[in-house]
Amino acid sequence: MSTSYVYGTGRRKEAVARVRLLPGDGSIVVNGKDAADYFGGTPGLATLRLPFRVTETEGRYSASVLVAGGGFSGQAGAIRHGIARALLSAHPDARAALRAAGLLTRDPRAKERKKYGLKRARKAPQYTKR
Repeated sequence: MSTSYVYGTGRRKEAVARVRLLPGDGSIVVNGKDAADYFGGTPGLATLRLPFRVTETEGRYSASVLVAGGGFSGQAGAIRHGIARALLSAHPDARAALRAAGLLTRDPRAKERKKYGLKRARKAPQYTKR
């Protein structure tokens, strides 16, 4: 018999995270590496553990994550979103706590497209009078 797990998909900016929660010791593995090694000294680790803290399930689940696209900040946000959605599948009664912490809402902010005649989305070429 295989080990049962719950699944959640998280998205943030261009990043997409596929999260599997298994009963375990609280370890988080991202793309085959420990989360601390994957994110280094960034504040991403505290972000990842927030859904567990909010639902008071720290140390009860291990997470196996595959994440692609975006940068470290976007990936950390996507993983957090995926963990929150997976926890919701495992504990439907935790919806109120996750919702109050804003962990179930997909952050819609993304990079604005570049416009023609400009250097970036809003930066215009320098004005010259003469």
